Amino acid sequence: MRGMIGDPPNFARDLPKAELHLHIEGTLEPELMFELARRNAVPLPYASVEDVRQAYVFSDLQSFLDIYYAGCRVLLKEQDFYDLTWAYLTRAAGQGVRHAEIFFDPQTHTDRGVPFETVIAGIHRALEDGRGRLDISSGLILCFLRHLSADAAMQTLANAMQYREWIVGVGLDSSEVGHPPSKFRAVFDRAREVGLLPVAHAGEEGPPDYIWEALDVLQARRIDHGVRCAEDERLIGRLVEGKIPLTVCPLSNVKLGVFPTLQQHNLKQLLHRGLMVTVNSDDPAYFGGYVGDTFQAAAAALPLSRADLVTLARNSFQASFLPEEQKRAHLDALRRFVDQPSLKTIS
Repeated sequence: MRGMIGDPPNFARDLPKAELHLHIEGTLEPELMFELARRNAVPLPYASVEDVRQAYVFSDLQSFLDIYYAGCRVLLKEQDFYDLTWAYLTRAAGQGVRHAEIFFDPQTHTDRGVPFETVIAGIHRALEDGRGRLDISSGLILCFLRHLSADAAMQTLANAMQYREWIVGVGLDSSEVGHPPSKFRAVFDRAREVGLLPVAHAGEEGPPDYIWEALDVLQARRIDHGVRCAEDERLIGRLVEGKIPLTVCPLSNVKLGVFPTLQQHNLKQLLHRGLMVTVNSDDPAYFGGYVGDTFQAAAAALPLSRADLVTLARNSFQASFLPEEQKRAHLDALRRFVDQPSLKTIS
């Protein structure tokens, strides 16, 4: 059996990969939070960057969301959203990311009086610069906040239509329990009509039934998280047969108490049962690591073999919404990376 003997310590981090589950607002590092607070004269309830980091202790999804939404208050101007997105892209470029499909939460900002255009223009401009200056391709996915009404989601979709060419898909995030995917049937029907690709958070804190609803009612092309599928054998069969990707976020799951420790995470189990699992960072400023860090941590904790890591990286490109030709180009680059003479393993 081939092991990871001979691989450099940063193999998992540097492996070419796509990131498919990343909330751009969740990349707001405390240093940038303070900078934007000063720039925009927004008072913060923290005395220092260290105070912010010490506040990042969460017991569940809601306790995280409370501090996540509070942090977003410093984001007011187009340049703020640009700076936020550019900071993520520069970090991602150093962790093997070649393609990123990024979530944004317009309602978090429009409900504070920040225009939709301000939000999307700043993010889009940074993504364009990422393509040109960092060689990171990208897609933008508009997420609806599930704790708000379905009517509010429909209005948000209507507001997005003049920027349709900048958006590849729609998603569903925020508080999961008590807000089943079926609540948003009509807005997802409308989004698919205009050619937006559907994804949905399901099966993180919510039950396997929410994954079924995301598939059957929203016609989701990917399930974000999805780790509770392990409780339903018939659902696992459906996901395997349909090659439905799961965008799993191990560090996030541990931080929010979905799994007690990283060693107890079911990522490896799901991968070895034939599901198209991908590894992602979710909200890395809050959960302790970007996607390369997450690969490294999971590799050490579970542990994952070199073959497992390469499969996860391959899955990330195959599960992306890139055209087939671009997927093949990324997969070829991944193969060249793995086949470098300096990375040959010892049998």
